[in-house]
Order: sequence, then C-alpha cells, then structure tokens
Amino acid sequence: MPNKIESDSHELADKLHSAAIHLLRKLRREDESSGLNAPRLSALSVIVFGGPLSLRDLAAAEQVRPPTMTRIVNALEEFGLVVKERNAVDARSIRLSATAAGKQLLLEGRKRRVDSLARQIAALSTAERKKLHAGSMILAELIRGI
Repeated sequence: MPNKIESDSHELADKLHSAAIHLLRKLRREDESSGLNAPRLSALSVIVFGGPLSLRDLAAAEQVRPPTMTRIVNALEEFGLVVKERNAVDARSIRLSATAAGKQLLLEGRKRRVDSLARQIAALSTAERKKLHAGSMILAELIRGI
C-alpha cells in the first residue's frame, strides 16, 4: 500500500505529464506555418541542436528506423534545410548538418511558440506568474536529475 508521499507524488506526476502533453499540442499549432510536418521539424531540431551527427544517430534519437529517417532527411535536404557530408574518417558514413536556412526556420518556429506561450503567461496575475516561475525552476532541476 503506497504511503501519502508516494500517492501525492504519483498524482502530481500524472498532472504534470498531462499538462506537458497538452502544452506541447497547443504550441505545436504554431509549427503549421513552417511548412514542415512534425517528424521533419523534430529531426531538424535534433540536427540543429545536436548536430552534426550521423543518420544512424539521428534515427536513434528520433526512435525510428534508418530507412524512415533517410526519407525524412532527403526531404529536409531537398528543402535546403540540411546538408549531407561524407565522414572524413569513414567514407561510408554521412554526417548531417543544418544549413543557415534550417537553423533560421527552426529558431523562427521556436520564437512563435515562445511568443504564444508568453502571451498566455502575461494574462496571469503577478502571483500566478511567480508561482509558475518557481515551479518551472523546480521542474528544470527535476529534469536534470532524470
């Protein structure tokens, strides 16, 4: 039988999980203007913030099979958002890097999502914003420990 702390922690974890999913879904609406679907945007994000990296590493990060990632990367390359370069050490391996256009597209999308969320936060009372700030700091610390 779980004790009160375990029960309360589980309930809070469930609420945070639900809030995170709903927040991401709401903010994802801002991504429609990018012209890319969610898998392409996600892959581009990994390349921009984690690249350059191999196709295999990108597929692992995105939890898809390499053939699926190849199709996604080919589309990103056609749009001029990523470039493929042969690895100097292993010519069989390809390194993926974001182009300036890819970085710009991703940063503009992030700005739209942040601006949207900031408008919602601005509508809160000062006390609510302070609570949200404190909670975000705790959440960031918690995430670092995961």
